Amino acid sequence: MDPLLYIAGLVVLFLLWVKVKGLDYVIIHQRWIFVCLFLLPLSVIFDVYYYLRAWIIFKMCSAPKQHDQRVRDIQRQVREWKKEGGKTYMCTGRPGWLTVSLRVGKYKKTHKNIMINMMDILEVDTKRQILRVEPLANMGQVTALLNSIGWTLPVLPELDDLTVGGLIMGTGIESSSHIYGLFQHICVAYELVLADGSLVRCTAKENTDLFYAVPWSCGTLGFLVAAEVRIIPARTWVKLTYEPVHGLETICQRFAQESANKENQFVEGLQYSLDEAVIMTGVMTDEAEPDKINRIGLYFKPWFFKHVENFLTENRSAVEYIPLRHYYHRHTRSIFWELQDIIPFGNNPVFRYLFGWMVPPKISLLKLTQGETIRRLYEQHHVVQDMLVPMKHIQSAMSRFHNDIHVYPLWLCPFVLPSQPGMVHPKGDEDELYVDIGAYGEPSVKHFQARASTRQLEKFVREVHGFQMLYADVYMDRQEFWDMFDGSLYHKLREELDCKAAFPEVYDKICKSARH
Repeated sequence: MDPLLYIAGLVVLFLLWVKVKGLDYVIIHQRWIFVCLFLLPLSVIFDVYYYLRAWIIFKMCSAPKQHDQRVRDIQRQVREWKKEGGKTYMCTGRPGWLTVSLRVGKYKKTHKNIMINMMDILEVDTKRQILRVEPLANMGQVTALLNSIGWTLPVLPELDDLTVGGLIMGTGIESSSHIYGLFQHICVAYELVLADGSLVRCTAKENTDLFYAVPWSCGTLGFLVAAEVRIIPARTWVKLTYEPVHGLETICQRFAQESANKENQFVEGLQYSLDEAVIMTGVMTDEAEPDKINRIGLYFKPWFFKHVENFLTENRSAVEYIPLRHYYHRHTRSIFWELQDIIPFGNNPVFRYLFGWMVPPKISLLKLTQGETIRRLYEQHHVVQDMLVPMKHIQSAMSRFHNDIHVYPLWLCPFVLPSQPGMVHPKGDEDELYVDIGAYGEPSVKHFQARASTRQLEKFVREVHGFQMLYADVYMDRQEFWDMFDGSLYHKLREELDCKAAFPEVYDKICKSARH
């Protein structure tokens, strides 16, 4: 009986603690127990399965043949939907919890689900320098293959689980984007199944309007079944220079200066307060100074943003040589800095050495197991936003982020925005340098209210002709949304391709005020 009494006593103490702290507090701040015991091991199993599957399929050269059959199956499903009268909108059958976006769309339950199980790399053509890939292939899968044969993507967004389809239909960015633009700007062709079940290929010269309308359309013009993406030769290392900078004006000037310098293959900033930041510039190289090598991707290494912060604390510049793939996925293990809110001791050396090999938990599994209470609390007390603003407005944007939400660190990533047709382009007729300001974490301002504070940021971004990434919570009304984005080409294609009865408008699919 003594053990039972002991356990009962612990349960009583636990319940009293929950009562004192509050259930919401416990659910948010002690979630690490469930994550460490269940989600980390399950995430490892998921990763091993998908890696082995991709490797086997590519080695057996069976993907192209299966791809054609899968496309025909999608066409069959669409034609059946049309034959049945097309009573509801169509959407992909991929469960919402598998997406990286924290948004939980309820439309999956009300729309006609079209099953699209296409996650393979189809071809690497080094002569044309093109990668042909299916929409659900992810960045971890792509880098593992390309880097092993000496190639890479010009723009390779950070997190392993980001898919090619998501980066095209949504958007993608990396620290090389000041040279190459967004992920959509390194794509040379899309293949889509349209609302009538037909298969179409579009490029800058063939079906041009559709080619430029697809990015940011969030799957509301057709089902993406393949994409052709540019590749470039890879090097072994990234020579990365860390420069701590103080003073908001100086930070903005130095960051804009380095971003405009095309000799820098990579430019990134981490801002730790309004007046403190570290600006990083890098170039690929095949040679490294042995005493400056840092394999930051090893499981026991400190989280990258904490490693970078040391240079600010010590107020010293430095140069390191980082393996290319480690550099690409430098923020993956800590999900930028989001993991510190889930596993507060995750960067502790003891945890890293014992359990770091299981980190990070899959974002999809975190979504699947979060429950309505956690989702609601995160929505009210947590910010995950990327705002894209012209570089000339970076200083006023930083001040606005500081005053409205006060979340640090902030991620600063420059990119060139070409003057091309589509939903997102500069205000003038020339290419323009922009910056992505990424805010991920718990706001420190007392007046923070998810809806009101985000709407303030959205209003500022519209005024400077910027854009909001659509994976995040969007609070704009319909008029405000189309003031931010250019819908002229998009709506024209919706009419021409009979999309209005087949797919919801992008606003209705992703915005909170319209979501159903």
